[in-house]
Parts: sequence; C-alpha cells; structure tokens
Amino acid sequence: MPTNNKEVMTARRYPIGIQTFSRIIRDGYIYVDKTDLVWQLAHYATYVFMSRPRRFGKSLLTSTLESYFSGEKELFEGLKIMQMEQEWEQYPVFRLDISTAKAQPSVDALRARLMLMLEDYADIYGRKETEVTPGGLLEGLIKRASAKTRKQVVVIIDEYDAPLLDVLHDDKLLGEKRQVMQEFYVPLKANERYIKFCFITGITKFSQLSIFSTINNLKNVTLLPRFSAICGITEQEVKEVFAEDIRDMADHFGCSSEEMFQRIKNRYDGYHFSEVSDDIYNPFSLLNAFGDQKLDNYWFASGTPTFLIQQMQHFKTDITSLDRLEVSSAAFDQPTENMEDALPLLYQSGYLTIKDYDPDIEAYTLSIPNQEVRVGYIRGLLPVYTGLNTNSVQMGFAAKFWKALRKGDIDLAMREMQSYMAGIPYVEGFKQKLAEAATAEGFYEYTMYLIFSMLNVYVRTQVKCAGGRTDMVVWMPDTTYVFELKVNGTAQEALQQIDDKSYAIPYATDGRKVVKVGVKFNADTRTPEDWVISK
Repeated sequence: MPTNNKEVMTARRYPIGIQTFSRIIRDGYIYVDKTDLVWQLAHYATYVFMSRPRRFGKSLLTSTLESYFSGEKELFEGLKIMQMEQEWEQYPVFRLDISTAKAQPSVDALRARLMLMLEDYADIYGRKETEVTPGGLLEGLIKRASAKTRKQVVVIIDEYDAPLLDVLHDDKLLGEKRQVMQEFYVPLKANERYIKFCFITGITKFSQLSIFSTINNLKNVTLLPRFSAICGITEQEVKEVFAEDIRDMADHFGCSSEEMFQRIKNRYDGYHFSEVSDDIYNPFSLLNAFGDQKLDNYWFASGTPTFLIQQMQHFKTDITSLDRLEVSSAAFDQPTENMEDALPLLYQSGYLTIKDYDPDIEAYTLSIPNQEVRVGYIRGLLPVYTGLNTNSVQMGFAAKFWKALRKGDIDLAMREMQSYMAGIPYVEGFKQKLAEAATAEGFYEYTMYLIFSMLNVYVRTQVKCAGGRTDMVVWMPDTTYVFELKVNGTAQEALQQIDDKSYAIPYATDGRKVVKVGVKFNADTRTPEDWVISK
C-alpha cells in the first residue's frame, strides 16, 4: 500500500466519502494502488467509456486521471505508475461531474446547470458572447485551451448519465433531456484534433446511436478483463492492504482472522466485471466496515435508486429468477433506453454480477453478488412488491423461523411460516395478481423466496437437475433443504416426487445433511396446510 505521506500516522485513515486522489495521498488516507491500470487506460484509446455501479470508485478514478494528465508527478511517488510513465507531460484538463446536473426539473434548468458547470473553465480560458449553449461553450473552451497551452486537451466526464436516470420512466422528458446532453457532447467528436484523451463514465450504458451519436470511435471497456479490477478492491488487495484491519476486526468480534475474512468476503465480495475477473469487493462498504468495525449493509443504506425500482415494476420483474441467469452479453450489456426487461439496469447498477462464463456458447451466468446485496435488495423491494414492513418481518416472523431452522426443527419452522402467511397484508393492486397465481406453485415459491432471502439464506427456485426442476432448494451452513410444493396434490405426493425424480441426489455429497420437504398449500388461505419431512 504505497503512499507518499511522510508523517507517521497513529491511526489508519479510511477515505470514506473522499473521491479526490490528491487529498487521499496528501492527507495520508489508505490508498489501494490502481495507478498501473490508470496508466494503461490512459493509453488504451482516445475515446473511452466505462460503466460501473454507484459507490464503486468511478469518481476517484476520474480524479486520478485528472492528476495524471495534469502532470502532478509528486502525488504518484512510490506508486506503480512511476515504473511506467517517463515524460509526465502536463495537459489542460476539463473534468466535469455531471451528477451535479441530476434532478433538474426542466430542460432549461438542465442547460443552465451545465453552463454553470463550465464557468470556472471560462474564467481561465475566456468565453464568447455567441457561446450560449452548453455544447457551444464547451467547444469554445476546448479550442481556446488548446491554443493557449499549445497542447491537446483532456476531457473527463463523470456520471454522464445522471440527468437521464431519474426520467427513464418519462419518455417525453427523457427525450428532451437526451437532446440537451447530446448537444453538450457533440464537441467531443467534432474537435477530435484538439483532444488528447476523453474518458466518460457512469452507471448505465445509453446508446451510442443517441446520446453519443457523434462519437463513433468510442471504445467501451466495461467488460474488458484487463480493466475489470480498475474500480473496486480485489481479494488479493484486501489481503495485502487490509490485513491489519482484518485482525483488528477479528479481535473486536472475538473470532480468528480467517473467520473474520470469510465473513467479510461473504458480505462484500462477489463482483466480477468480465468473463475473466478477479473477485471484486464493494469498496464503499468495505471501507465503512473497517472504519466502524461493524458488518452492515452500507451500500444499500446509501440509497436504493428510485429509477431501478420503477423500472422493475414497469417490466414486472420476477425477482425469484435473478439468482442464476444464463444469458448472452447482449442481454445485459445493452443500451438502457432499448431495454425489453430490467436485466441491463440490474447488472449495470450492481444488483447482478457475472458469476461464470461458458466460452463454447458465449453464455454468461449472472447472479446476486453477495449477502449485502441479497438482504438489502429484498428489504428495498419487499415493501414495493408486497406492502410488508421489512423490519417487522425480519424481527418478527423471520427471527422465529431462523431460530427453528438453526435448531434443525423444520416442523416448527413450517408452523411459524403457516402462521405468518395467514396474516400477510398485501398492497392494493397486488391482490388480483395473487388471486391469479394462487392455483399455481409459483406464487408460493415467490413468497417463500422472499422469506428465506430476508434471512440472508441462499435460496434458489426452479433448480434444474437430471430429473426435472426442483421447486426450491435452500442452503444452510450444515443442511440443504429440498422443497417440493403442491396446490393440487398432497404433501406426501410432493415428497414422493422428490424421490421419484431424484431432486435431492445432487446435494448428497457436499458434506451437509439433506432434508426433503413436501408441502401442501391451501389455495383459499394461501398458507401451508400440510407438510411431510424426510431426512
């Protein structure tokens, strides 16, 4: 963990909420050295685009690029880039944080905000009276900066999509704001001869045929393996940079360093941004956990995006299907405005990640990254989809259900579920959907999926095996539960189906006990009416 701060720090300083590279280095904050990847990115292409989820270090990356192209060599002393860069030439840099222009109520307000964003640069390089639009002013600034310095210009755009995300559900306003942003970005291509490097980053991928229609040579490095670790913290970096912090947390929790590392890994690891990627940890959550010496859902506490929930509702997303999806890259790495379902947004926002890749058929397996996302995801969506209060569910029924499962008393757990499901108060408009689904096992899979997910238990529905599809499989630390659910049948028939179709066979060799559970649901009360258990 290189740093050029000469002071001996009495306590480790975590850069929580600090996104400025120069401040992190000068003030002695912990810095995970990514400068070798920054150098490679800066020399990869002239126009580069990368999307990453929120709170994953995009702003720090843009700040590091700014310091590099500004020739601030002293900040990089002792870092990996010093073995790669020899010249340290200084360029005029325009770094624009477009997140400051989000939530503007009108297109006029958006234009005004973009103009204000350029004012500091206009103070340096001047402004003509004819430059009355954001794009016109940006073009003038690029030309004057290049003429004044006799250098090409670097343009770095952070959160380029921020003004558009809040209006994804509003076709009219989305179209109008897209036109404003398109006019703003036109100079980037029109003035290519003046531009040394242009980097654009954000959460989502809007079509190059719309917002970036003029930049036909924009290189999208989002899924390239060589840059998969440029944002976030790899497992190797966690072990090297934060070994001391893991030991301190282990002492605080009263466990071994190995146990503490595994708990941290389960909570915050699991992201992959290409088919060949290191394990990536959520940097925002990891730093907060070390700073607080507490395992919490920090990423979700910082806000579940409204636009995501709106799009999931719009596309009627089946959340039980998101645990393990096999798809082509075109299914999730596609322009946001061309979506036919919420999958691209879920992936680009970090709620799903790459878990596997089959090169023979070029298929990606997407899944929920880790415990933090699983629990926070369900907490955020449960009130929207069912109207339930997540706190009352978690501390009421879920706590009792969990204790019963932990003791291995599945009979008691099912009685708790029966009592709970009898009193579910569903939101208006959802009742009809439930009535339509009440004769199908799918509704009960959905409800049980939410319950188990609230407990931070790994659960999958419609699991493929040689004999067909298992309704539900639940993995506990020492036990695997195989569920078959029946509405038009008996609990005994459900249990018999598990045996007849060998649903439990795939789990017999992993060292955990296997418990088979056949459940009969009552279509009128929508509760488990009977169940049979076989170990």
